[in-house]
Amino acid sequence: MIPSRRLLLLIAVLILPAFLLFFMPLLFWPLSGALALLLVLSMFEMWSLRRAPALRIERQMQGVWPVDLWNSVNLTLHNQSAQTIRCEVLDAYPHRWQCKGLPHQTEIEPSSFKRIEYQLCPDQRGDAQFSAPFIRIKSRLGLWERTFRIGPTQGVKVFPDFSKLMGNTLLATDRRSPTAGNLRKRRRGEGTDFRQLRDYRQGDSQRSIDWKATARYQKPITREYQEERDQQVIFLLDTGRRMLSKDGNTSHFDHALNAILTLSFIAQKQGDAVGLMTFGSSQRWLAPHKGRAGLDRILAGIYDLQADETAPDFSLAASALMRRLNKRAFIVLITNLRDEDDEAMRSACDLLSTKHLVMCASLREKSLDAILHQPIQQLNDALRYSAALHYLQQRDYAIKHLGIRAGQLIDIIPENLSNALVNRYLDIKESGAL
Repeated sequence: MIPSRRLLLLIAVLILPAFLLFFMPLLFWPLSGALALLLVLSMFEMWSLRRAPALRIERQMQGVWPVDLWNSVNLTLHNQSAQTIRCEVLDAYPHRWQCKGLPHQTEIEPSSFKRIEYQLCPDQRGDAQFSAPFIRIKSRLGLWERTFRIGPTQGVKVFPDFSKLMGNTLLATDRRSPTAGNLRKRRRGEGTDFRQLRDYRQGDSQRSIDWKATARYQKPITREYQEERDQQVIFLLDTGRRMLSKDGNTSHFDHALNAILTLSFIAQKQGDAVGLMTFGSSQRWLAPHKGRAGLDRILAGIYDLQADETAPDFSLAASALMRRLNKRAFIVLITNLRDEDDEAMRSACDLLSTKHLVMCASLREKSLDAILHQPIQQLNDALRYSAALHYLQQRDYAIKHLGIRAGQLIDIIPENLSNALVNRYLDIKESGAL
């Protein structure tokens, strides 16, 4: 309980004339009476705030929120007393979230309710907690204020933004788009799984003609194939300190998660199973599943996943994944390579490649590329350019020293990771390499 500005102002108004008592003693009794009256009223006001108000508060909101998007929250305040309640409301939303519409002052008539709507924008994925709202009540004369905690405690789950995910999916699957990387035209009938027999069409390869069916039907018949199904796509994700790097407001780790969700969406549409394993301080294993269930498992398993300061252990992660996988799979290892990774990364990739098809995606800092394109005007610019160029040269040397074939390693800026993974996946599907 704290005194209000009104009470402090009244005390100041009554105390200031006390300095004149030495010259005007007649003011003693009126001033003493005013102070006594203020003291009595103040004590009565304090007594009136001894108990919490008869308020019942309900909070209505979605249980799942998208990150970096504004969402609405409704607070309904029910006055269960016979007196009007004047209060200021501030909800206990998660720390650091952006808020619009709070604090809110309102007046609730007896036996009625008021609904307050405000907006929040979550800043990161994961589980978030709402505590009981803060209700600040003023006494009838406004001399005292007291804050109460009234209402429910609720939790929400903050997931990646699906609108961005679907945008990445549409962009990645448009293989004729210049921004998708490869300009390719898909040929009819590619794949290795038999689909159907059909009449020969102009442009079909002679190798696709089924000669037995041609002899039986007395006309050219072609065997049509489709991309292989019932395969496995496994993500091996680094959750260590290197993934904490940021280009703008989005970390490399969040870019990696968006790429994983994009490729998972496409893979489950192709009839393949998707799974994931992380290595670092947070070690999670999501066994591969097909269809929408597989995508849902991936999404539920990574929405609260965060990178930390742990150093990655590639050999240990590869050994753990080999013990969990019995069927041949397409393994996508996502990390940020450094020159000290040559031996560990090479041994991990060699181990995984004994049974599986492996691709390593190394995320490169976009800011380094930007430095090389900035004009050099001062000594500091030249030093920055030289340092960035030297670092990138050392990085290229370390990556080449790994001995991984070009088709199994990409060094890419994070924002292009989704397109690169999808293109590589579709190439594998069309070629039957898996």
